[in-house]
Amino acid sequence: MTLPHRSSLDHIPPYKQGQGPAAGAAASHKLSSNENPYPPLASVTAAVAECLGGINEYPNGGAPELTARLAEQFSVSAENICLGAGSVEVAAQLIHATTDPGDEVMFAWRSFEAYPMLARVAGAVPLEVPLDAEGRHDLPAMAAAITDRTRLVFICNPNNPTGTIVTTAEVEAFMREVPSTVLVVIDEAYLHFNREPGSAQGIEFFRSYPNVAVLHTFSKAYGLAGLRVGYAIAPAEVAANLRKTAIPFAVTTLAQHAAVASLDAEDELQVRIDALIQARAELSARFTAAGIEFPPSYANFIWLPTGEDTGAVDAILRERGIWGRAFAGEGIRISIGNPEANEAILAAVTAAVPGVRVQLG
Repeated sequence: MTLPHRSSLDHIPPYKQGQGPAAGAAASHKLSSNENPYPPLASVTAAVAECLGGINEYPNGGAPELTARLAEQFSVSAENICLGAGSVEVAAQLIHATTDPGDEVMFAWRSFEAYPMLARVAGAVPLEVPLDAEGRHDLPAMAAAITDRTRLVFICNPNNPTGTIVTTAEVEAFMREVPSTVLVVIDEAYLHFNREPGSAQGIEFFRSYPNVAVLHTFSKAYGLAGLRVGYAIAPAEVAANLRKTAIPFAVTTLAQHAAVASLDAEDELQVRIDALIQARAELSARFTAAGIEFPPSYANFIWLPTGEDTGAVDAILRERGIWGRAFAGEGIRISIGNPEANEAILAAVTAAVPGVRVQLG
């Protein structure tokens, strides 16, 4: 007996979560998912605890308090804010809200690995445009690749997994080439770790262009990856359609209260963000001093373009307790961790790289 199934799913690989060491493994560090290495703030934990007595009830689907706070923070209307269970769920909303079967969703590649999966699940066609030689978005090539079936373009800034950025001038030039009927989504999951003055800022492009949306998450800098809260800032007509495609009650009461508490504690969270940025700078400097070549990172991870040697390098890193995210034949993304983890990263990478240094460029 064959049960009914959608045949197109046969060609869609399931999303693979970043791996980590076995429970109880000594001196090992899971650095494969770009998680914030610090535990939740006490004030955030307290806000979640206050809600536990009401988890027998459905959450408020409109999340009015969180929506109002985000609208105020970015000086936009509440109707421009749309929430979801992490920014990946909002990315899915964006695809479902803008494409019909056979329409195209464009993005750089390699970029966030969920993009092609989400596009195919929606019945859309993923259109991958290779990164340039420096691991950056090739925006001129992306503009040239737009067709009359392109409906949505993702720009991941900083890019996951390479950590590179696009500049304001580059995005301005790109937007001049993009038809007004194409929605451009600037995915800023790692916004808080990017302090490059010339980097494109999604909210500024949202204010300047009627066909731009911005994607943010509470998973990274805010450290709420386990509660799943993300949001889009989108044109009102797009946001209205996002709400039609959103999973009802996806953003739980616990997640809503944790997000609001995190917004209340941004000064305290900034201390942690500053520490991670400093650790990234120190680790990058020490890699460079050791002769390791890699693209500058503006996120909370470092990308090692190990090419054909990725499997061999990843095996050595794991032997030394470092579990990064390996992309076969391309490279390894290693999240910035706590001080102990970062020292372990340095030791492991410098041990793994000498035999493959020629490929790290």
